[in-house]
This record gives sequence, structure tokens and C-alpha cells, in this order.
Amino acid sequence: MKRMAGIIVTLSLFAFCTSFALAAEGGNPKKGKYLYKKSCKTCHDTGGEGGEMTPLSKTQAQWDRFFEKKGKGCAEHAGVSEKDVKDIQQFLFDHAADSDQPETCG
Repeated sequence: MKRMAGIIVTLSLFAFCTSFALAAEGGNPKKGKYLYKKSCKTCHDTGGEGGEMTPLSKTQAQWDRFFEKKGKGCAEHAGVSEKDVKDIQQFLFDHAADSDQPETCG
């Protein structure tokens, strides 16, 4: 019985942890970086009217929550498609503060 409970806890933790890593999959991070610089950076650069927002501004989990709530708004605001938003999300996620390759998008 204890062994079964341990297995369930282990599988639950594994599923929880991998869900964050998989949440942003599906976008093209190279295209996302280009689109971010073209469509987002002008308003979200240091001193921009939208406030500073770079990949380092959030953790991977925070980027996922941000795009869950504001993804469609970003598409309308920046005049890009939902696929483009997915690419931008992938770029930001891949280079978030807690990623293997954090980046400022200079």
C-alpha cells in the first residue's frame, strides 16, 4: 500500500513538472524572437509606454500564465496572428529567467 502511494505521488509530481515544460511547445522560438523585436519591443523596451518586458521579466511558469490570460489580447494589440503569438510565447518561455538560456533580447 505504501509503495503504491509512493508511485502515485511520484507520477503526480512528474506530470506536474513536465506540464510546465510542455506548456509553450508548438511555437518557433527563432521566429518568435524576430516577431518580438518587430512587434513588441517598441512598446515593451526600457522606458517604453508598455513597460519593460523581456524574456528575463518572468519565469517559464509566469510566461505560461501571462499568455493564458492575455494571449488573444496580445494578438489584437500587436496586430499579429495567434500563431505569431505562440511563436513569441515560445521565445519568451525558452529564454525566461529560470530557463537554461536566459536572455534579455538585446
